[in-house]
Amino acid sequence: MTTTNHELNIDVMNSIVARYPRKRSAIMPLLHYVQAISGYVTNDGIEKISEILEIETAEVSAVATFYTQYKRKPVGEYHVGVCTNTLCAVMGGDAIFAALKDHLGVENDGVTADGKVSLEHIECNAACDYAPVVMANWEFYDNQDVSSAKELVDSMRKGTPKPPTRGPNSLVTWKEASAVLAGMNDGKANEGLQAGEPTLLGLKLSKEGK
Repeated sequence: MTTTNHELNIDVMNSIVARYPRKRSAIMPLLHYVQAISGYVTNDGIEKISEILEIETAEVSAVATFYTQYKRKPVGEYHVGVCTNTLCAVMGGDAIFAALKDHLGVENDGVTADGKVSLEHIECNAACDYAPVVMANWEFYDNQDVSSAKELVDSMRKGTPKPPTRGPNSLVTWKEASAVLAGMNDGKANEGLQAGEPTLLGLKLSKEGK
């Protein structure tokens, strides 16, 4: 399903543009806003952004297709990414990804029939100290294994997703996460654990003079 222009709140879009000294700088948050409305970046959304920013649709499309956080087709209510980069893969990421594909009955970039979960293998999330890492709507689930990852996606399909390991105390939907990335405050920024012991270990050792 594509969004139509009247579903996009032009006042909201203009308020996003107003944050920046140059209008075109608002491309990325506006793309996230389109995803917050329709679930993915639609052609109508691209056209409306180009109209508001007074740039060509090709320029907006170039950004939308370059960054993997923007999706050009519908994803699940909970979009799950399994890191398959070197360290996570060695620590079990490849096994987790293979198991989830089989468990959910989807391939890479696939969506379950109920629309609840989509699956993607992703590159490094800069969380190697917690490998293997799974993300859901860009929130961290650290030190995962095949069993815990299956439990995670099952909780999403039941509508009661497990809370992230770090960050907010509850997992928001894909559209809600897109709204946050567009710059809309959901009040969860200071919830939960921000940086765990593995991340802070180097700082601790430096202070101890080791």
